Amino acid sequence: MPAKGKHRRFKSSSLTRGIAAVGTGGAVLVLPVLGATIASAAPAETAAKPVAASAPAAAAPKTYVVVAGDSLAKIAREHSLSGGWKKLYSDNRSVLGSDPGLIHPGVKLTLGKKAPAEAAKKPAATRASAARADRSARTTTLTAKPAVAPAKKSYTNDLDGWIKESLDIMAQHGIPGSYDGIHRNILRESSGNPLAINNWDSNAVAGTPSKGLLQVIDPTFLTYHVAGTSMDSYDPVANITAACNYAAAKYGSIDNVNGPY
Repeated sequence: MPAKGKHRRFKSSSLTRGIAAVGTGGAVLVLPVLGATIASAAPAETAAKPVAASAPAAAAPKTYVVVAGDSLAKIAREHSLSGGWKKLYSDNRSVLGSDPGLIHPGVKLTLGKKAPAEAAKKPAATRASAARADRSARTTTLTAKPAVAPAKKSYTNDLDGWIKESLDIMAQHGIPGSYDGIHRNILRESSGNPLAINNWDSNAVAGTPSKGLLQVIDPTFLTYHVAGTSMDSYDPVANITAACNYAAAKYGSIDNVNGPY
């Protein structure tokens, strides 16, 4: 029986040693057997290349008709418009005019107009600032401002008020004259009495007495009557305006009249 031998634990290597016993007439031959244990490396997985998503096609602009109660901020919000009310105003400035707060029902607006290429290249800080401005603008209601008619000028119902109202009408029609010129002639002709009438001069004898503040006869009043004033020759404003119109035609201005005319 063969003697016991010492056994050692072999270190791992790419080749593993094996022992095979072969009988040869009672003798035992110990033969090394080499076994290949080289593991082939698994092929590296091919990294998946990301596929760039194609940019969605730009939506075609839409048309929106403004209705009562609309505002640019409201329209931009309800239609989720990029750029908010400022972009909406910029795209439609030609139909909105210079005041973004003034929009009228019936106006046609273009929604979703494609932004210029430069807009996409703006720095992030600029875009963030614009976004903050847009959020702030949403809190402001831009309603159509109703047109306010100018207040009608009022005049006192006395000689001072009659002269001032006549002067404003004369200015509209290009009739010359001054407050002092009118006042001076009124005091001489009627002492400021709008119902004064002359029943004793040649005009009265001819059947056309002089009437009113500036003592105008009916034919002259009708000829030089100014549109927009009363047809009553006793009406203070109508009488003054017609008399000044006559004086302008004959003397250049009521200011040039210093006696009977």
